[in-house]
Amino acid sequence: MKRLTDPNHDPLEDSKMSFGEHLEELRSALWKAVIAVSLGFLVGLAVGDDFIRFVTAPLEAGLRELEQQTKLARFQAEEQDPSSAEQRFLDEGLVPESYFLSPDEFLELLEGLGIQEGAPAEMPDRLRLRVWTAPRDARLIATGAETGFSVYVRASLVVGAVLASPAVFYFLWTFVAAGLYPHEKRYVHFYMPVSIGLFLVGATVAFYVVLKYVISFLLSFHAWLGIEATPRINEWLGFVLLLPLMFGVAFQLPLVMLFLDRIGVASAQVYLKYWRYAVLVIFVLSMILTPADPQSLLAMAGCLTPLYFGGILLCKYLPKRDNRPFSEPEPPEKKPPAKRSVQPTGAAGETVSRGASPAGGDQTSEGGPREKPPEN
Repeated sequence: MKRLTDPNHDPLEDSKMSFGEHLEELRSALWKAVIAVSLGFLVGLAVGDDFIRFVTAPLEAGLRELEQQTKLARFQAEEQDPSSAEQRFLDEGLVPESYFLSPDEFLELLEGLGIQEGAPAEMPDRLRLRVWTAPRDARLIATGAETGFSVYVRASLVVGAVLASPAVFYFLWTFVAAGLYPHEKRYVHFYMPVSIGLFLVGATVAFYVVLKYVISFLLSFHAWLGIEATPRINEWLGFVLLLPLMFGVAFQLPLVMLFLDRIGVASAQVYLKYWRYAVLVIFVLSMILTPADPQSLLAMAGCLTPLYFGGILLCKYLPKRDNRPFSEPEPPEKKPPAKRSVQPTGAAGETVSRGASPAGGDQTSEGGPREKPPEN
């Protein structure tokens, strides 16, 4: 009970451990995290194929769109005025494919369809047959025999890590929290949920908004150069996981600004004064963190610039508890004990005033009897 009421009691005094005990606690937390990731990996093995189809769907849609645009551009260059039937095919989303056949091949094709027609008297040396079909399903390729298995294992491991991340954070937090003061834990309780939320928002924006424009831009160069796009699945998996990760990390900007403000390195006034330089730095960082395309660069910079000014609002209007969030709290000041004045009492317990002695004699300024001068 004394420890709870004593203001000078150190809250870390009860949790002090030796270096070996710290290592044992760390090893225990890491083993628990490894077990959590392993269990998540087993779940990932069951849904790894669904995850691969999920992350490859944007690229396959981009490849189908590229094929449709390429064939339609070729058709429009050949046919300036499409017929009513061809316009109906275009409205239905079909794409034309042209095949060139010799007269004999054309007659064999008719016979295969059950059409018995004799060869006309005059036929050109080559016939063009235009077939309207739906865009072909785009497929990613694998260049090695082991590529499919390695991609499946990587995808399952990613799923397992994501599913096990709450447990991993909890086990690591139990190890770190033992060495933190209560006021430091309050900051972690605020920063951790906000950081996770910003990371998820950044990853979602990257996958569902930015990725579509990045794929469209990158594949457009294949059409411009006349190169057939055949992406490899292992390269695409690394790319599609890296882009949301970079966006999630970049979206931590408001929290970094708030942290620097709370420890006294910067302030809202400094952020507002140098906002032009900050926007320039944002564009440079966006160029480093994103692939080599202007769409993702502009998307990240366009998101980080409002977040920068949002960080200024956080620094300005969020209440401040302590400007030194990770410093050791100072003990309360000790008040000196109050002085009690003691008045002299007589032999019978009566209070004696300072002006006179009990016998009526004179007293000194300290209250004692004045000494008599020696007699000559």
